[in-house]
Amino acid sequence: VNYLSRAFYQIQERDIYWSTSDIGWVVGHSFIVYGPLSIGATVLCREGAPDYPSPEVTWEICERFGVNVMFTAPTAVRMWMSHGAEAPGKFDLSKLRLMACAGEPLNPEAHRWAQQHLVGQGNGQVVDNWWQTEIAGPVIGTLPTFEARPGKAGKPMPGAQLAVVNRDGSPVPDGQGGLLVVKFPLPYMLRTIWNDHKRYEDYWKDIPGCYSAGDVAVKDADGYIAVLGRADDVLNVAGHRIGTADVEGSLIRHPSVAESAVVGLPDPIKGERIVAFVVVKAGAATGPGLIASLKDHVREDLGGIAMPSEIQIRASLPKTRSGKIVRRALKAEALGQDPGDLSTLAD
Repeated sequence: VNYLSRAFYQIQERDIYWSTSDIGWVVGHSFIVYGPLSIGATVLCREGAPDYPSPEVTWEICERFGVNVMFTAPTAVRMWMSHGAEAPGKFDLSKLRLMACAGEPLNPEAHRWAQQHLVGQGNGQVVDNWWQTEIAGPVIGTLPTFEARPGKAGKPMPGAQLAVVNRDGSPVPDGQGGLLVVKFPLPYMLRTIWNDHKRYEDYWKDIPGCYSAGDVAVKDADGYIAVLGRADDVLNVAGHRIGTADVEGSLIRHPSVAESAVVGLPDPIKGERIVAFVVVKAGAATGPGLIASLKDHVREDLGGIAMPSEIQIRASLPKTRSGKIVRRALKAEALGQDPGDLSTLAD
């Protein structure tokens, strides 16, 4: 974690580092406690959501303590973006040289907005990175010598062999979507399943010889990988594969939308239908006219097959304390099912 903290998050001795993650999660103990402190950085911890009691609180804290490196979730970036550039513009963020995002895809619009308005008053760097709790640390990201590309998680770290493949394990051509796999194990991944054959099978049975991450990704000709989201977040609507992240991104591009979340529900004819939940920006009109406008916007942006069959306007979306939207809670509500453990929700 010392190496990964230096390589992917560029943490240096005497830096002020702040992660908005929960300290009990893998990001917390690895990249709040072990990594930064082993380098000699000072770690800032704060309890509460990143927009409570106001959207300005994060930037007031960054200015007050001189935060140099920040780790947060893409949902938090989109939330700050929805409040506009005025809030961060009130504070001196010149010391914030890098913001790292992980946990879900960082859409290009949010990446560029954060680059312009949050890090170093426009002179810092925003980087995406990809990893999972099972893998124990980032394996795709933007090393200091790499160019950060909006919409791309980055390149595989040195020594990590990742690929984008079909379900039979055959490679997918550059520019086409497929399943993200780790072809050669890293020494620190999945240590807790040693001698547990059933759990081993859970990760290796889908694509023999490879760790199946369960994510859909696209690799370009330069080796950059865009992680599009969970494979089970790719909906099958009338035989068409549609990523929930694509529909969410389209809704966020509508001028009235602050936040969005999309889930798939069973449909007897199409197989699945798309249901969207949106939070509108302050002052935006709501009602049937907005719903129709949102549907038309998605139809023009992605095509009629991606248009939500239902859109609900919400005052807020269920989120963890670090700002990640808990989509399973929305899906369970829509299906009338038990959402399970909600102890990580901020509210």
